[in-house]
Amino acid sequence: MSAQAIYVLWLRDMKWFLRAKARIISTIVMPFLWLTIIGMGLGAMIQMPGGMSFVDYLAPGIVGMSILFSATMSGISVLWDKQFGFMKEILVAPVSRMSIMLGKAFGGATTSIIQGLLLLFAAGLIGAKMPGKTGFLLALLFMVILALGSVSLGLAIASRIEDPVAFPVAMNFLIMPLFFLSGAIFRIDTAPGWLQTLAYINPVTYGVDGLRGAILGGSEFQLFPLWLDLTILAIFSLAMILLGAYLFKKMKA
Repeated sequence: MSAQAIYVLWLRDMKWFLRAKARIISTIVMPFLWLTIIGMGLGAMIQMPGGMSFVDYLAPGIVGMSILFSATMSGISVLWDKQFGFMKEILVAPVSRMSIMLGKAFGGATTSIIQGLLLLFAAGLIGAKMPGKTGFLLALLFMVILALGSVSLGLAIASRIEDPVAFPVAMNFLIMPLFFLSGAIFRIDTAPGWLQTLAYINPVTYGVDGLRGAILGGSEFQLFPLWLDLTILAIFSLAMILLGAYLFKKMKA
């Protein structure tokens, strides 16, 4: 495994991200609209127990949504690299496929975490509860693990697809159910039993629940202990990293 190769690929993705101003703005504005329109619109009708506002409840879920969507969609860079020949060049280079996969994963995860942090601070501007120092560090830890798992999932799927147009369609088909079943918008504990079962086998549920517990400082809306959220999310992320590395090894140069 080459640390230099990982760093170069990470740096390339970071430069690509920072130069695409429209991409940065669009990936922040859309989740922020979800937070303001849905949060403030439904917040006027939904009474949350304990005096909590619906915006407070929704903000961690929307941060998780932003990371999930941006991280998985970053896999499309693999398809563009295939189209323009860059992927072929690095696949035949004397570096391991694991290094290539990790470089792409760290790049996509870093950009997703930046977007999640910007959205969290933007949520504070409209009155959402902000975490303390310890809560912020815990939230950042959950963002990192969720981003790594999500981007590795996107990279794994991208390694098996050749058409850049088909990739967003396939990913939306997958990540929309993961998002809606994560408890980001509605309380899972009040949902029907079959819906709760689907939510509990959804790994994103534990990322959103962990973010909610870290940001809100623990509440009656947190489904699981933070250690359990962290453990399951870490297992999911590790599994996706290993899957992505395996599929990258199978990718034809």
